[in-house]
Amino acid sequence: MTGADVRSAAAAMTAVLRPAAGRDWTVRAGGLDWTCWTTAAHIAHDLIAYAGQVAGRPTDGYLPFDLRVRPEASPAEVLAVAVAAAGMLAAVVDAAEPADQGWHWGPCDADGFAAMGVAEILLHTHDVARGLGLAWSPPAELCAGVVGRLFPDAPAGDPAPVLLWLTGRAPLGGRPRRTTWTWQAARG
Repeated sequence: MTGADVRSAAAAMTAVLRPAAGRDWTVRAGGLDWTCWTTAAHIAHDLIAYAGQVAGRPTDGYLPFDLRVRPEASPAEVLAVAVAAAGMLAAVVDAAEPADQGWHWGPCDADGFAAMGVAEILLHTHDVARGLGLAWSPPAELCAGVVGRLFPDAPAGDPAPVLLWLTGRAPLGGRPRRTTWTWQAARG
């Protein structure tokens, strides 16, 4: 996956969530214990962390920094931070050399960090949309890229429902909802 995919996921996020910025974002985000506001801030945090990993190329852990979104930030402002973080990750991914690797439970290339960034955006946008009572499904093409890169043992099927099942957000056909899961971004 590339920076263009990260930007596309961010555009999908803002298209569904920006019109709902005036709603109550203190409600739970779907099945998460976090509020919608906290979940949107989490998206930004993870995207910044992933950008740091690609740019810094650490080999044994995450760089020791965190993004802090000011608690008084409005939902629209938190979304703006998430979009900015997506832009940073996209730029770093696009600037990376093919051999560049950072650490995510092992060596991970820029493609893997882009896929994780897209996954964070799509999955948590889904969570926030559910919390706000919005009907939304993540774009199939982006879901297919995430599933193909991060879940080598994924079942066949429509990529959006498969991704939601793989990450414990919904049942899939006769398969019950997963209670544990992990993605495989590291290669090497």
